[in-house]
Amino acid sequence: MDKEQTGDGILENWSVEEVADALHANRIVLVDIRTPQEYLLESIDGAFLMPMAVFEAEKLPEDGERPVVLFCGSSKRSERIARHLLEKGRQTARHMTGGFAAWKKAEKPYRTVDLPSGEVKIENE
Repeated sequence: MDKEQTGDGILENWSVEEVADALHANRIVLVDIRTPQEYLLESIDGAFLMPMAVFEAEKLPEDGERPVVLFCGSSKRSERIARHLLEKGRQTARHMTGGFAAWKKAEKPYRTVDLPSGEVKIENE
């Protein structure tokens, strides 16, 4: 993982592989900050949704045994929110570099929903 010391704390940029391994081992809390519509159509199993539009830094659990890692579609929004967390007093904030697009490109598993039928499929299983 790439770490950046900012004026407010440490920003950790996690790779897709690091996130996938940590999520599989239940070592992180993964938070999707995309819109509810994006989450409904495609999502990473085990990720919690806290859309950027209604994001409240104080509602996230404090880092403990399982640090919080944010992601969005491309990592632009998640990096912005991670920096916001540092400004709000977090010592360390984390996000997944490349976002959901990088996750899909790396062929990691994710859920899709067919809206007309409601059928849920796992891609790249």
